[in-house]
Amino acid sequence: MKRIAIVLFVTLVGVACLFAGGASETKASDSMRVALLLSGPANDQGWNAVAFAGLKAAEEKYGLQTAYSEHVGIADGEAAYTDYASQGYDLVIGHGFQFGEPAVRVSNRFPNTKFMAIESNVYSKNAASYVMACEEAAYLMGMLSASMSKSGKIGMVGGFEQPSIVKVVEAYKLGAKSVNPSIEVLEAYISSFTDVALGKEAAIAMADRGADVLSHVANQAGTGVIKAAEERGLLATGDSYDQNAIAPTTVMCSTIYSVPMLVLNAVEKVQNGTYEGGVFYLGMQDGVVDIAPYNSFDGIIPDSVKTLIADTRKSILNGSLKIPMIETPTRN
Repeated sequence: MKRIAIVLFVTLVGVACLFAGGASETKASDSMRVALLLSGPANDQGWNAVAFAGLKAAEEKYGLQTAYSEHVGIADGEAAYTDYASQGYDLVIGHGFQFGEPAVRVSNRFPNTKFMAIESNVYSKNAASYVMACEEAAYLMGMLSASMSKSGKIGMVGGFEQPSIVKVVEAYKLGAKSVNPSIEVLEAYISSFTDVALGKEAAIAMADRGADVLSHVANQAGTGVIKAAEERGLLATGDSYDQNAIAPTTVMCSTIYSVPMLVLNAVEKVQNGTYEGGVFYLGMQDGVVDIAPYNSFDGIIPDSVKTLIADTRKSILNGSLKIPMIETPTRN
């Protein structure tokens, strides 16, 4: 993904100034106004970074007036939506499952504003949920992890135990077991998307139990998982964004979510008057979900493993393999 260099005019936006990251706004006169709510920092090289890239891409393409708030906690979602809606923003996007219910509640009070929650499962007349088939890429990461494990144990750290995270963990387990039915997958939910130390602690506990490949679906907290693997000389996979740059000798591959496509699609619909409530599903066949290149591991991962993953990816793309979306945890 390209890193877009930008110059922002920073303002405090109503109650959004209560959030740890504050709020930032880029202004353009007489243009559509779009705001983005993030659970962590915009520069986390992961989940929040891809959404921020989408906001900036839409700003550049459509000449929007944009704003964003970082570190919006679960309890702050409704206040953040309300703040931007009351200021007259045309579209307010919450990036994460936890923003769905607040979006629907606020949408009933602001019928002229459009609301969006990424990875949620609720909607109203003017609030929509856009769901990515993250499980498709997670399945491939599970295959890679099991293929590269020498100990027969791998670990997956999740953020909150919610459907958008559980489906990734479960698909990862299925992918791993498709390669090695006897693989042991250690898993933990840390109830945080931002606590890097907690993510690292969970990963170290897995390493102590013999896991030699560590993965995550924990947003910013997941960087702790990668650092734990790096310090222990283990392998890792990244999530949401090509995270090889965080630890080039550790991160074999990452899941990739093209959130900019979702944001651009929503903005276009608001502009042409076709935006509507509903739950919309998009995956690998739509170009929204994929995996990153192997980067520094291209010559390390055996050709047989790369071929297996490439063939499985083709099967997902042509529809001959359907990865189940499991939103309730299954315990080993």
